[in-house]
Amino acid sequence: MNNSETSTVTAFILLSFPGGQEMQSFLFLLFFGMYIFTIMGNGAIICAVKLDRRLHTPMYILLGNFAFLEICYITSTVPTMLVNFLSETKTISFVGCFLQFYFFTSLGTIETFFLCIMAYDRYLAICRPLHYPTIMTPQLCFILISLCWVFGFLTYPVSTVQLSQLPFCGPNIINHFVCDIDPLIALSCAPAPVIENVFYILSSLILIFTLLYILGSYTLLLIAVLKVPSAAGRRKAFSTCGSHLTVVCLFFGALLAMYVSPTADNTAIIQKIITLFYTVVTPFLNPLIYSLRNKEMKTALKKVLRIE
Repeated sequence: MNNSETSTVTAFILLSFPGGQEMQSFLFLLFFGMYIFTIMGNGAIICAVKLDRRLHTPMYILLGNFAFLEICYITSTVPTMLVNFLSETKTISFVGCFLQFYFFTSLGTIETFFLCIMAYDRYLAICRPLHYPTIMTPQLCFILISLCWVFGFLTYPVSTVQLSQLPFCGPNIINHFVCDIDPLIALSCAPAPVIENVFYILSSLILIFTLLYILGSYTLLLIAVLKVPSAAGRRKAFSTCGSHLTVVCLFFGALLAMYVSPTADNTAIIQKIITLFYTVVTPFLNPLIYSLRNKEMKTALKKVLRIE
């Protein structure tokens, strides 16, 4: 809670997307449909991995946990946005806003860590296939997954508390659909360059180092694949990495545009669109990307969904 004597704000107003009531109703139906599909699609992947013994391998264990993460990630923002589409006040409590900011940023960080581990798994499977079963054991897989969650949730609690302690005297209108760093800093009565710079430096370091690791893994992977003598072998190797690389491009592309440099010069609508890509579009596309390009996953999903 904000203990500053000058703070008078007890709630914030999330403007979300502009438009009349008809537009708000349309956006509600659109994002509600995307949210339900995301929950069902990623939930089906989780069920398929859990129920099909053939998928009890590190690659699919990681995919199942990644699907669960996507459900958590989209749930940190979309339900509040859906309520605001139908609300006249569009308010979110002071505590609720900073809780959303914490989970929104933490889950996004966890996703970058997950994508690194998935790249490491693919590197081992293709570049060191003989050692893969002894290196990427189920025990190591679960340890890496646990570390992703722990370090992700330990990254931003200090920044979140410091941000919540800034004086907010009004106005309390956030021109966004989520409580994010830029609009919150803009509403503070006192400048907070240290908090803002620390947040952006930390976010930039996480993004750059994780992305460099993924690019390095795929560079080594590409070299190894090009040495495969048969065209069929090369196609099979690329097919196992194509889905992951697609998600990496979508997610990191939007994040880099948003957080590597402060986005104060960007218009509010551009910030909203960029944020939509990594908070809503990527989790929405995740089931389609991984199921359409993977025969084993398609077979398992058909069994789960009882499709002959």
